[in-house]
Amino acid sequence: MSGDRDQDYFADGMAEEIITALSRCNWLFVIARNSSFTYKGKAIDVRQVGRELGVRYVMEGSVRCAGNRLRILGQLVDATTGMQIWADRFEGGMTDVFDLQDRITESVVAAIEPWLQLAEIERIKTKAPADLVAYDFLLQALQLEYEFTAASLAAALRCLDRALAIDPFFARALGLAAFCHAQRCVQGWAENQELETS
Repeated sequence: MSGDRDQDYFADGMAEEIITALSRCNWLFVIARNSSFTYKGKAIDVRQVGRELGVRYVMEGSVRCAGNRLRILGQLVDATTGMQIWADRFEGGMTDVFDLQDRITESVVAAIEPWLQLAEIERIKTKAPADLVAYDFLLQALQLEYEFTAASLAAALRCLDRALAIDPFFARALGLAAFCHAQRCVQGWAENQELETS
């Protein structure tokens, strides 16, 4: 966002560091540098970026330099609504650029990961289930999973199978089924370990 060509090297390095750090969060789908850098220096609607890249959130920022001091602004925007979810400012000296990049990267990732989780929780809470019968099976499975016994996890999977028979794309049911299968394998409760892990 800065438009300052003298700071391109720093802004590019900062963006790469943040992309790399965010991609380590295994529950995030992070767009690669080459795809995201096509928007560099352009005034584009975040909602358009979200549609073109198939992402729900966009992180953008700017670098400004005054003498030997740098100011980095970063913000996280919901690409479906255009609403800002998080923003912060970071400052530091140019004497150790790598140290500054590391501190900013750690701060950004530490700050936005919880915000993203909260935003996703809120989004899921407001999204009505496609089928109430499938949702009822999910609720039954959640209760059974909470009991955490060999029998209860097997019963939870039966409920989830019924939910997924109704709605094969029911993400919460798919996620819980994956968790139940994994836990059965970890606990040694799976009847056929090879089938459950494949």
